[in-house]
Amino acid sequence: VTAQRQVVVYDGGSGLGAARLWWLLTDAGRRLVRVLDGGYAGWIAAGRPIEAGDVTPKRGTFMPDPGHRPVVDTEGVIQHLRDGGALYDVRAADRYRGENETIDPVAGHIPGALSLPMATLVSGGRFVRRGELAAKVGHLRAGDVLSCGSGITAAAVMLAAEQVGIGDLVLFPGSFSSWIADPARPVATGPDAGSLPDD
Repeated sequence: VTAQRQVVVYDGGSGLGAARLWWLLTDAGRRLVRVLDGGYAGWIAAGRPIEAGDVTPKRGTFMPDPGHRPVVDTEGVIQHLRDGGALYDVRAADRYRGENETIDPVAGHIPGALSLPMATLVSGGRFVRRGELAAKVGHLRAGDVLSCGSGITAAAVMLAAEQVGIGDLVLFPGSFSSWIADPARPVATGPDAGSLPDD
């Protein structure tokens, strides 16, 4: 990676890994980063050429400088919610409601978080068409916080939002996993956002 070359990232699965790498690189100061629509599967389906074997890249000159994207920690989330800010949980709706938790030891969501499932933004391994995507994320505003399980899926929703011109969203990298690390923090279940208890 150099200062001049555009970086294209992709993965062989859902695209979440590629979106996370996009976020990491842009947070580190590398702005010329794109994600391959449809990933490796889309490349193959389009009949594009592939090659086998090991590749040894040339040494790059890019020096990462993390901190170019806004992030928030658990205390920042609490203050954000108390100040009336919006927090969106982008996990599957059943995980948000606490009905089907397969990863974390505690089910539910951060009190006050609204549900915006990433799955509603994709179809066939790609983001839905631009107009539909804009309709689904058009309510997001600069400064809104995105959360998921561990910060990966939220990066994909941030990527989706930027496709339709919505920038300056804030990532909660620790997300629900770090929220529940302290058993004293409250957890909400069900379809309603709920709210943080008063101090």
